Amino acid sequence: MSQHHIESVDVQGEVVQLVQLTDTHLCRSRGGTLLGMDTDHSLQAVINLVQKERPDIDLLLGTGDLSDGGAGAAYERLQDYFDQLTSVNYWLPGNHDDRAAMEAVAATPARLCREIRLPRWQILLLDSQIVGHVGGELGEAELMLLERSLAAAQEEGRHTLVCLHHQPVAIGSEWLDQQRVADADAFFKVLDRYTGIKAVLWGHVHQEIDRIRNGVRLLASPSTCVQFAPGSERFKVDDQPPGYRWLELHSDGRFDTGVSRVWDTQFTVDLASGGYL
Repeated sequence: MSQHHIESVDVQGEVVQLVQLTDTHLCRSRGGTLLGMDTDHSLQAVINLVQKERPDIDLLLGTGDLSDGGAGAAYERLQDYFDQLTSVNYWLPGNHDDRAAMEAVAATPARLCREIRLPRWQILLLDSQIVGHVGGELGEAELMLLERSLAAAQEEGRHTLVCLHHQPVAIGSEWLDQQRVADADAFFKVLDRYTGIKAVLWGHVHQEIDRIRNGVRLLASPSTCVQFAPGSERFKVDDQPPGYRWLELHSDGRFDTGVSRVWDTQFTVDLASGGYL
Protein backbone atom coordinates (compact mmCIF):
# COMPACT_ATOMS: atom_id res chain seq x y z
CA MET A 1 0.00 0.00 0.00
CA SER A 2 1.49 3.30 -1.05
CA GLN A 3 1.32 6.42 1.05
CA HIS A 4 -1.38 9.02 0.46
CA HIS A 5 0.61 11.07 -2.00
CA ILE A 6 -1.25 14.08 -3.40
CA GLU A 7 -0.38 15.38 -6.85
CA SER A 8 -1.50 18.79 -8.11
CA VAL A 9 -2.06 19.28 -11.83
CA ASP A 10 -2.35 22.64 -13.55
CA VAL A 11 -4.68 22.79 -16.53
CA GLN A 12 -4.80 25.43 -19.23
CA GLY A 13 -8.51 25.72 -19.99
CA GLU A 14 -11.72 25.95 -17.99
CA VAL A 15 -12.59 22.32 -18.76
CA VAL A 16 -10.35 19.41 -17.69
CA GLN A 17 -9.87 16.97 -20.57
CA LEU A 18 -9.43 13.46 -19.16
CA VAL A 19 -9.00 10.05 -20.82
CA GLN A 20 -9.28 6.64 -19.17
CA LEU A 21 -7.43 3.66 -20.67
CA THR A 22 -8.06 0.44 -18.81
CA ASP A 23 -7.31 -3.28 -18.87
CA THR A 24 -4.49 -3.00 -21.41
CA HIS A 25 -3.18 -6.49 -20.42
CA LEU A 26 0.28 -5.96 -21.89
CA CYS A 27 2.31 -9.17 -21.88
CA ARG A 28 5.97 -9.55 -20.94
CA SER A 29 7.02 -9.33 -24.60
CA ARG A 30 5.72 -7.17 -27.40
CA GLY A 31 3.23 -9.07 -29.54
CA GLY A 32 1.94 -11.22 -26.69
CA THR A 33 -1.74 -12.12 -26.92
CA LEU A 34 -4.80 -12.36 -24.69
CA LEU A 35 -7.48 -14.69 -26.08
CA GLY A 36 -5.85 -14.39 -29.47
CA MET A 37 -5.63 -10.58 -29.47
CA ASP A 38 -2.26 -8.83 -29.70
CA THR A 39 -2.61 -6.40 -26.78
CA ASP A 40 0.23 -4.14 -27.97
CA HIS A 41 -1.45 -3.77 -31.34
CA SER A 42 -4.85 -3.03 -29.83
CA LEU A 43 -3.47 -0.50 -27.34
CA GLN A 44 -1.63 1.38 -30.08
CA ALA A 45 -4.82 1.43 -32.16
CA VAL A 46 -6.74 2.95 -29.24
CA ILE A 47 -3.99 5.52 -28.64
CA ASN A 48 -4.09 6.47 -32.32
CA LEU A 49 -7.84 7.02 -31.96
CA VAL A 50 -7.36 9.21 -28.86
CA GLN A 51 -4.75 11.29 -30.70
CA LYS A 52 -7.17 11.77 -33.59
CA GLU A 53 -10.25 12.57 -31.49
CA ARG A 54 -8.79 14.27 -28.41
CA PRO A 55 -5.36 15.72 -29.21
CA ASP A 56 -5.14 18.04 -26.19
CA ILE A 57 -5.90 15.98 -23.07
CA ASP A 58 -4.83 17.23 -19.64
CA LEU A 59 -4.35 13.86 -18.00
CA LEU A 60 -4.64 10.12 -18.54
CA LEU A 61 -5.81 7.46 -16.06
CA GLY A 62 -4.80 3.81 -16.40
CA THR A 63 -7.25 1.98 -14.14
CA GLY A 64 -5.72 -1.45 -13.66
CA ASP A 65 -4.82 -4.75 -15.32
CA LEU A 66 -2.24 -2.70 -17.16
CA SER A 67 -0.06 -5.79 -17.50
CA ASP A 68 -1.27 -9.35 -17.93
CA GLY A 69 1.14 -10.82 -15.42
CA GLY A 70 3.00 -8.05 -13.59
CA ALA A 71 6.17 -8.08 -15.73
CA GLY A 72 8.40 -5.04 -15.45
CA ALA A 73 8.93 -5.03 -19.21
CA ALA A 74 5.17 -4.65 -19.71
CA TYR A 75 5.11 -1.49 -17.56
CA GLU A 76 8.12 -0.07 -19.39
CA ARG A 77 6.24 -0.40 -22.68
CA LEU A 78 3.06 0.92 -21.05
CA GLN A 79 4.92 4.06 -20.01
CA ASP A 80 6.08 4.59 -23.59
CA TYR A 81 2.56 4.09 -24.92
CA PHE A 82 0.94 6.43 -22.43
CA ASP A 83 3.62 9.07 -22.92
CA GLN A 84 2.53 9.29 -26.57
CA LEU A 85 -0.59 11.01 -25.24
CA THR A 86 0.68 12.94 -22.22
CA SER A 87 3.40 12.69 -19.61
CA VAL A 88 0.68 13.46 -17.03
CA ASN A 89 -0.59 9.91 -16.53
CA TYR A 90 -1.50 7.92 -13.44
CA TRP A 91 -1.75 4.19 -12.79
CA LEU A 92 -3.88 1.98 -10.59
CA PRO A 93 -3.14 -1.72 -9.98
CA GLY A 94 -5.66 -4.39 -10.95
CA ASN A 95 -5.77 -8.07 -10.07
CA HIS A 96 -3.28 -8.95 -12.85
CA ASP A 97 -0.78 -6.27 -11.79
CA ASP A 98 2.27 -6.22 -9.51
CA ARG A 99 2.34 -2.94 -7.58
CA ALA A 100 6.05 -3.26 -6.71
CA ALA A 101 6.94 -3.73 -10.38
CA MET A 102 4.77 -0.75 -11.31
CA GLU A 103 6.49 1.44 -8.73
CA ALA A 104 9.94 0.26 -9.85
CA VAL A 105 9.28 1.18 -13.47
CA ALA A 106 7.25 4.40 -13.06
CA ALA A 107 9.24 7.42 -14.23
CA THR A 108 7.95 9.32 -11.20
CA PRO A 109 6.41 8.13 -7.90
CA ALA A 110 3.48 10.43 -8.70
CA ARG A 111 2.36 7.89 -11.32
CA LEU A 112 0.88 5.84 -8.45
CA CYS A 113 -0.36 8.73 -6.33
CA ARG A 114 -3.65 8.40 -4.46
CA GLU A 115 -5.13 11.83 -5.11
CA ILE A 116 -4.94 14.31 -7.98
CA ARG A 117 -5.93 17.89 -7.22
CA LEU A 118 -7.18 20.11 -10.02
CA PRO A 119 -8.35 23.71 -9.67
CA ARG A 120 -11.94 22.69 -8.83
CA TRP A 121 -11.80 18.88 -8.81
CA GLN A 122 -10.27 16.06 -6.81
CA ILE A 123 -9.59 12.65 -8.42
CA LEU A 124 -9.16 9.79 -5.95
CA LEU A 125 -7.31 6.63 -6.98
CA LEU A 126 -8.33 3.79 -4.65
CA ASP A 127 -6.50 0.45 -4.58
CA SER A 128 -9.00 -2.45 -4.73
CA GLN A 129 -6.37 -5.12 -5.40
CA ILE A 130 -6.20 -8.19 -3.15
CA VAL A 131 -2.83 -9.78 -3.94
CA GLY A 132 -3.30 -13.28 -5.30
CA HIS A 133 -7.06 -12.92 -5.82
CA VAL A 134 -9.21 -12.03 -8.81
CA GLY A 135 -11.86 -10.16 -6.84
CA GLY A 136 -11.47 -6.80 -5.13
CA GLU A 137 -11.69 -5.21 -1.71
CA LEU A 138 -10.79 -1.78 -0.39
CA GLY A 139 -10.13 -2.51 3.27
CA GLU A 140 -9.94 -0.20 6.25
CA ALA A 141 -6.95 1.88 5.10
CA GLU A 142 -8.48 2.74 1.71
CA LEU A 143 -11.85 3.54 3.24
CA MET A 144 -10.16 5.87 5.76
CA LEU A 145 -8.26 7.55 2.93
CA LEU A 146 -11.55 7.98 1.08
CA GLU A 147 -13.26 9.50 4.13
CA ARG A 148 -10.41 11.95 4.84
CA SER A 149 -10.14 13.01 1.21
CA LEU A 150 -13.88 13.57 0.76
CA ALA A 151 -14.06 15.58 3.97
CA ALA A 152 -11.20 17.81 2.78
CA ALA A 153 -12.79 18.23 -0.65
CA GLN A 154 -16.13 19.18 0.86
CA GLU A 155 -14.44 21.79 3.04
CA GLU A 156 -12.56 23.22 0.05
CA GLY A 157 -15.55 23.11 -2.31
CA ARG A 158 -14.02 20.63 -4.74
CA HIS A 159 -15.97 18.14 -6.83
CA THR A 160 -14.82 14.51 -6.70
CA LEU A 161 -14.24 11.71 -9.20
CA VAL A 162 -13.53 8.37 -7.46
CA CYS A 163 -11.54 5.75 -9.43
CA LEU A 164 -10.75 2.12 -8.69
CA HIS A 165 -10.17 -1.10 -10.62
CA HIS A 166 -12.96 -3.46 -9.51
CA GLN A 167 -16.65 -2.77 -9.88
CA PRO A 168 -18.44 -1.75 -6.65
CA VAL A 169 -21.89 -2.78 -7.94
CA ALA A 170 -23.38 -5.90 -9.50
CA ILE A 171 -23.46 -5.51 -13.28
CA GLY A 172 -25.66 -8.48 -14.21
CA SER A 173 -22.89 -10.89 -15.27
CA GLU A 174 -22.84 -13.67 -12.70
CA TRP A 175 -19.19 -14.64 -13.15
CA LEU A 176 -17.99 -11.03 -12.94
CA ASP A 177 -20.29 -10.13 -10.05
CA GLN A 178 -18.46 -12.68 -7.90
CA GLN A 179 -15.38 -10.45 -8.27
CA ARG A 180 -16.88 -7.10 -7.27
CA VAL A 181 -15.56 -5.05 -4.35
CA ALA A 182 -16.23 -7.19 -1.27
CA ASP A 183 -16.77 -4.22 1.05
CA ALA A 184 -18.79 -2.16 -1.45
CA ASP A 185 -21.48 -1.51 1.19
CA ALA A 186 -18.92 0.24 3.41
CA PHE A 187 -17.61 2.14 0.37
CA PHE A 188 -21.06 3.51 -0.47
CA LYS A 189 -21.76 4.37 3.17
CA VAL A 190 -18.77 6.71 3.03
CA LEU A 191 -19.85 8.20 -0.30
CA ASP A 192 -23.38 8.79 0.97
CA ARG A 193 -22.06 11.07 3.73
CA TYR A 194 -20.72 13.64 1.26
CA THR A 195 -22.31 15.81 -1.40
CA GLY A 196 -19.51 16.63 -3.83
CA ILE A 197 -19.04 13.21 -5.45
CA LYS A 198 -19.97 13.34 -9.13
CA ALA A 199 -18.90 9.92 -10.43
CA VAL A 200 -17.29 6.57 -9.63
CA LEU A 201 -15.13 5.19 -12.46
CA TRP A 202 -13.67 1.70 -12.81
CA GLY A 203 -12.27 -0.93 -15.19
CA HIS A 204 -12.08 -4.72 -14.77
CA VAL A 205 -15.37 -5.59 -16.48
CA HIS A 206 -14.22 -4.92 -20.08
CA GLN A 207 -17.54 -3.32 -21.05
CA GLU A 208 -19.36 0.00 -20.94
CA ILE A 209 -21.64 0.77 -17.99
CA ASP A 210 -23.35 4.07 -17.20
CA ARG A 211 -25.80 4.23 -14.28
CA ILE A 212 -26.82 6.63 -11.54
CA ARG A 213 -26.97 5.91 -7.81
CA ASN A 214 -28.07 8.63 -5.38
CA GLY A 215 -27.18 11.26 -7.95
CA VAL A 216 -23.68 9.82 -8.56
CA ARG A 217 -22.78 8.45 -12.02
CA LEU A 218 -21.41 4.89 -11.97
CA LEU A 219 -19.15 4.33 -14.98
CA ALA A 220 -17.24 1.37 -16.42
CA SER A 221 -15.34 1.37 -19.67
CA PRO A 222 -14.20 -0.91 -22.48
CA SER A 223 -10.81 -2.56 -22.36
CA THR A 224 -8.15 -1.48 -24.83
CA CYS A 225 -8.09 -5.15 -25.88
CA VAL A 226 -10.66 -7.96 -25.42
CA GLN A 227 -14.28 -7.16 -24.43
CA PHE A 228 -16.61 -9.21 -22.20
CA ALA A 229 -20.21 -9.88 -23.25
CA PRO A 230 -22.71 -8.04 -21.01
CA GLY A 231 -25.30 -10.03 -19.08
CA SER A 232 -23.52 -13.37 -19.42
CA GLU A 233 -23.82 -16.01 -16.68
CA ARG A 234 -20.43 -17.57 -17.48
CA PHE A 235 -17.25 -16.16 -19.01
CA LYS A 236 -18.05 -14.93 -22.51
CA VAL A 237 -16.08 -12.76 -24.92
CA ASP A 238 -17.83 -10.01 -26.87
CA ASP A 239 -17.15 -9.05 -30.48
CA GLN A 240 -17.12 -5.29 -29.71
CA PRO A 241 -13.82 -3.60 -30.61
CA PRO A 242 -11.35 -2.03 -28.14
CA GLY A 243 -11.99 1.47 -26.88
CA TYR A 244 -11.55 4.17 -24.25
CA ARG A 245 -13.58 6.61 -22.15
CA TRP A 246 -13.22 10.39 -22.23
CA LEU A 247 -14.42 12.83 -19.58
CA GLU A 248 -14.67 16.61 -19.59
CA LEU A 249 -14.79 18.06 -16.07
CA HIS A 250 -16.37 21.52 -15.77
CA SER A 251 -15.52 23.88 -12.93
CA ASP A 252 -19.13 23.97 -11.71
CA GLY A 253 -19.22 20.19 -11.15
CA ARG A 254 -20.89 19.22 -14.39
CA PHE A 255 -19.12 16.69 -16.56
CA ASP A 256 -19.55 15.13 -19.96
CA THR A 257 -18.40 11.62 -20.78
CA GLY A 258 -18.55 9.05 -23.54
CA VAL A 259 -16.93 5.93 -24.94
CA SER A 260 -15.19 5.68 -28.29
CA ARG A 261 -14.13 2.46 -30.04
CA VAL A 262 -11.75 1.50 -32.85
CA TRP A 263 -14.06 0.52 -35.71
CA ASP A 264 -11.66 0.79 -38.65
CA THR A 265 -9.17 -1.93 -37.63
CA GLN A 266 -9.50 -5.72 -37.66
CA PHE A 267 -8.69 -7.48 -34.38
CA THR A 268 -8.32 -11.21 -33.78
CA VAL A 269 -10.12 -12.61 -30.74
CA ASP A 270 -11.07 -16.13 -29.65
CA LEU A 271 -14.83 -15.78 -29.18
CA ALA A 272 -15.15 -19.43 -28.13
CA SER A 273 -12.80 -19.14 -25.16
CA GLY A 274 -14.04 -20.34 -21.78
CA GLY A 275 -11.85 -18.01 -19.74
CA TYR A 276 -8.34 -16.83 -18.94
CA LEU A 277 -8.33 -15.69 -15.30
